[in-house]
Amino acid sequence: MTDATVAARTPRKPVSVAGLAALGGLGLALVVVGPYVFDTYLLNILIKAFFFAIAAITVDVLWGYTGYLTFGQSAFFGVGAYAAGLIFTHYGFSAATVAAAVGAAIVCTGLLAALVGWLSFYRGASPFFATVISLVVPIVLSQLLLSGGEWTGSSSGLTGYETFDWSLEAWFWVSGGALLVVGTIAWLAMRSDGGRVLTAIRDNESRCEYLGIRVSRVKIMLLIAMGIVAGLAGFGYGAFSGVVAPELSGFVLGTELIIWVALGGRGTLWGPLIGAVLINVASAYLSGSMPFAWQLILGSAFVAVIVLLPQGLIPLLLRPFGFGRHTATTPDLIERPLPPVDTADTSPALVMQDVTRRFGSLHVLQGISFSAHAGELVGLIGPNGAGKTTLMRCMSDGADRTSGNVALCGNDIGRLSPQACVRFGLGRKFQNANVFESLTVGESLRIAGTLLERPSLWRRSQVLALPAYALDVVRTTGLDHKLDAVARDLSHGEQQALELAMVLALAPRIVLLDEPTAGLSKHERTQIGEILSALAHRYGLCCLLVEHDLDFVEQIATRIVVLHQGKLVMEGSFQDVVNSELVRNIYAGTAQPVPDAPKEDPPRSDTSKEST
Repeated sequence: MTDATVAARTPRKPVSVAGLAALGGLGLALVVVGPYVFDTYLLNILIKAFFFAIAAITVDVLWGYTGYLTFGQSAFFGVGAYAAGLIFTHYGFSAATVAAAVGAAIVCTGLLAALVGWLSFYRGASPFFATVISLVVPIVLSQLLLSGGEWTGSSSGLTGYETFDWSLEAWFWVSGGALLVVGTIAWLAMRSDGGRVLTAIRDNESRCEYLGIRVSRVKIMLLIAMGIVAGLAGFGYGAFSGVVAPELSGFVLGTELIIWVALGGRGTLWGPLIGAVLINVASAYLSGSMPFAWQLILGSAFVAVIVLLPQGLIPLLLRPFGFGRHTATTPDLIERPLPPVDTADTSPALVMQDVTRRFGSLHVLQGISFSAHAGELVGLIGPNGAGKTTLMRCMSDGADRTSGNVALCGNDIGRLSPQACVRFGLGRKFQNANVFESLTVGESLRIAGTLLERPSLWRRSQVLALPAYALDVVRTTGLDHKLDAVARDLSHGEQQALELAMVLALAPRIVLLDEPTAGLSKHERTQIGEILSALAHRYGLCCLLVEHDLDFVEQIATRIVVLHQGKLVMEGSFQDVVNSELVRNIYAGTAQPVPDAPKEDPPRSDTSKEST
């Protein structure tokens, strides 16, 4: 194939970039003229609201874009505020102490965020556990501040310390400018190719791991960055107000940040920004005259929005003006050169030696040993419950087997994660279409190539480079005409083709295919069959195919492996297998139980159950 650009394009959807630019221009104008039109009381409220809005943006990046519901951003905000309060109180105010306070805000929030991220996102931790950790952190930090005695001011906090001798107007411009800068940078980052990776993690973390993306590392680094931004916002608040108290790092503020983001519209950035400012202003004017009623109104509004308007209030109000519409563009498709392959290497691409998997006393796999070479398409067949899908999990996740060894392209996977297995040359397609529902076809394919091409954090590329066999899938199935279509709107067959193209975009050497034709029409099955055959015979990939349709397997498989009751009972050509009396009895349900393996598996404490 040549590097020709695909000319076919679908009409682009309306974009909201011009509308967002107008909204940003309006915000800039308000920041510039605000001191001339607002009274002193409102200016004071808005300055504090601007710092809180910066913290709300960090919550939106973590929750709205990445799917990490966190109550802990108030802890980072409070650390930044206390960095100013403690240093200015105990060491005075000077250029050196200002630099020290800013440095302390950055370093302390960064270290705290790294600790929280490590506790929250280590391998195996659930999203619920991560949220609980974020809830505990502000509670613990508040108790530490309360126990600090005179040094932290205990429950009274720190007041009266010397700070910047700026006018209210100057503080308004500084805080408003900082909010606009943070909002603009966040908007550029979230709409970039790198920002789409965060959305992919929110949509389907498992698929990201099987695309080689180190999800835990991405989350930890993002939390550190957002913790530092929230800490700097807290430093600004503490430097302006001249008062810091444990409430600035507490659970209540963390919950309020979530409420502001939810009411404003999570996943939009500008919604939480506007929502945080408006709610803070309204609270200042209404909480004094109706303190209990105002909290009830705010809480009721939060519940109503979560139930009835999960996208928030601000996007709903601004949608008639063109905000909130999809902004995807159709990229140009080009061919990416395939990685070099050592043709002189005749060693197996996949080797399994005595692999077992059991759950308590249930033996799902027993002593599986076989190998597969480049250019082979091995059909893995057997009745339901034979252990076929479990065997594929053992190939693609080092922690998913009880004993035995698995080597991919000469690399022993040990107990390594799926991300590491992908880096050894593995690609896995699941039985059900495993895609990113809120992303477009083009965005999904670009994310699939993250391992080969690091995405930009500031822009969207207008060129999409794919390996030749991934291009074959896209063009054969017509996805090249739907690059700006959202994945959830595709048909079942198109979603299956998209997932296969995403797997192939990794340029793998070993491809695991778990029932890739499930639910497809006859025409779609024929298309997929031709593509899979070309993967092995034309491009020299090692393919393992789980499939129940023996007619389909006969057309493309070079060798058949039969599983029964978790054991490999036969392998050979298709004709040898289908003409075997043993295989006929297995599918007829009349085969005798397979004898237990002579070697006892090592004891395991894992008593969980999973589908085979």
